[in-house]
Amino acid sequence: MMDVRRADERYPGGDPAAGIETRHAFSFGSHYDPDNLRFGALIACNEERLAPGAGFDEHPHSHTEIVTWVVEGRLTHRDSQGHETTVRPGDVQRLSAAGGVRHVERNDGTAPLTFVQMWLAPLDPGGDPSYEIVHGIADSTPYAVPGAGAMLHVRRLVPGERTAVPDAPRAYVHVVRGTVRMGPHELGPGDAVRAADEKDLELLTLTGPAEVLIWELSA
Repeated sequence: MMDVRRADERYPGGDPAAGIETRHAFSFGSHYDPDNLRFGALIACNEERLAPGAGFDEHPHSHTEIVTWVVEGRLTHRDSQGHETTVRPGDVQRLSAAGGVRHVERNDGTAPLTFVQMWLAPLDPGGDPSYEIVHGIADSTPYAVPGAGAMLHVRRLVPGERTAVPDAPRAYVHVVRGTVRMGPHELGPGDAVRAADEKDLELLTLTGPAEVLIWELSA
């Protein structure tokens, strides 16, 4: 099964008057869709755009694995565990909310900030919060989120380049930039594919450079 979701099908959110524009891939907040609650462990894939000086004030999370990928700009992160970091393009940030944590996310720079934030449901709720940032992750280095039984693969591709989509019970493919082909489907920025029980899938870059996030999800 391959389910293609286009960028213009995302739910609008955020607070544009405050410089926050959000596009939700899954049911979120007031946009409730009982047929679009999750895909495997993945329960949110939000495209966030923050104007300079805009951001999310301190707010709580619990029982969620939060993974953030910055597309452009710089994201300031502060949390109740004492972590304060700047997340840049190429960095992977993970906040395991576990039994409960509070954090702030802001654009403290002078340029617009765009990032993709993905939430995953943990296999076992509760526990102690944890935080990790990997600076400049390489294409050949998958990032494991064992608490959710998931693996993130980052692919940066030039035109004409091919890459395999991992064989997995479920795979979620999100196009950050560029244009790629997956099977018969041409995908552009913001488009996504939810693949279940598919084998031997691959991406072909049509225009680039392309950047693609691939989640390998357990059953």
